[in-house]
Amino acid sequence: MNETTTANGINGNGAGASAGSKQFVLQNLYVKDMSFESPGAPQIFQGGNIEPETELNIRNGHAELSDGLYEVKLHISVHAKQGDQTIFLVELEQAGVFQIDGYAIDETKTLLSTHCPATLFPYARETISSLVSKGGFPPLLLQPISFDALYARAREQQNTQA
Repeated sequence: MNETTTANGINGNGAGASAGSKQFVLQNLYVKDMSFESPGAPQIFQGGNIEPETELNIRNGHAELSDGLYEVKLHISVHAKQGDQTIFLVELEQAGVFQIDGYAIDETKTLLSTHCPATLFPYARETISSLVSKGGFPPLLLQPISFDALYARAREQQNTQA
C-alpha cells in the first residue's frame, strides 16, 4: 500500500504532493517475533474431540524511528486450554514501518493507535491461523477487532485515572 492522502482528500502515489499534504504510507511489513507451542502433543490428538477455550490478548505500541517514520508493533497472544491443560499457545508480534506526515500531534497518536494496528491485524490473523493449522489443529479464525473502540476505552480509562 503506497497511498498518499492530500489535504484536499485526493489520493495518489505521493508524487508532486504539495506543502501541507497529509501522508499515511505503509513502507514495510514484517513478523518481528513468532512462537507456537503445543506442550501436550502428540497425546492431545489421541483424546478425541478437542474443544478448547481460547484467551486472546492484544496490545500495540510504536516507536518513532525518525521524523515522521514510525515502527508500529501489534502483539497478539492466543492461549487455548481444555480445563487446566494447555492445548496450544501462539504469540505473534506483527510489525510495520509507517510514514505519517502532515497530521497534528493528536491525529498522529490516533493513527498510530488505531489505523496502523488495524492495517497490521489482517496479516497477523492469517499468520496465526496458519501456525495453528500447521500445529495440527483446525484453523483459528480471529474475529475483526475495532481498534478505534479499544483506543477510546483506553483514553477514557486514562481520563478517569487523572
